[in-house]
Amino acid sequence: MEDSKVHLDHLSEIRSIMEQSTKFISLSGLSGVAAGICALIGSFAAYNYLKIDFLDNRYYDLAYDNNGNLNNSFFIFFVLNGALVLIFALGSGLFFTLRKAKKKNQKVWNSTSKRLLFHLAVPLLAGGAFCLVLFYHGIFGLIAPATLVFYGLALLNAGKYTLHDIQFLGITEIILGIIASIYIGYGLLFWAFGFGVLHIVYGVVMYWKYDK
Repeated sequence: MEDSKVHLDHLSEIRSIMEQSTKFISLSGLSGVAAGICALIGSFAAYNYLKIDFLDNRYYDLAYDNNGNLNNSFFIFFVLNGALVLIFALGSGLFFTLRKAKKKNQKVWNSTSKRLLFHLAVPLLAGGAFCLVLFYHGIFGLIAPATLVFYGLALLNAGKYTLHDIQFLGITEIILGIIASIYIGYGLLFWAFGFGVLHIVYGVVMYWKYDK
């Protein structure tokens, strides 16, 4: 009986070592929660700037002035708002990930994390380029849905190098982005739900499942 327990402990240890060598498992659930909170703050700031309620689907009209020209202040605000959300989300994510890695005595920067970042970055960069094309052609209503779809593809693509649960979030983001592309006027609301609420729910689940 004692020998069986020892063998099981050894097998568990071997499995853990193999998993660490092929998957980036230092990603903290609190990173998702922090990213979601940052996204919601950015969304509330956008709605406050636009002075509209959550169900108003006319905010794209504010992209133009009364003469039909592009409203520079509109785009400056959204670029700065998006940049701040991204900076704080990445910063908080890095903080919680480093803290978890230190607690578990794991390395953050290794061959696995490099592969994870590469497979995450390719769809994100492609999505960013596509959104710039949409902006160039004045198709503003599809920018928010496109960010959700390409972000979901990035998570799905990178999922094989980290905890597989992230792929479920990716699939959900893709579906949400497709739905948002149908209800174009509510892109900001879908964006807040996808990057805000879903991240928080995912982060809480991951925290209780792996971090506790």
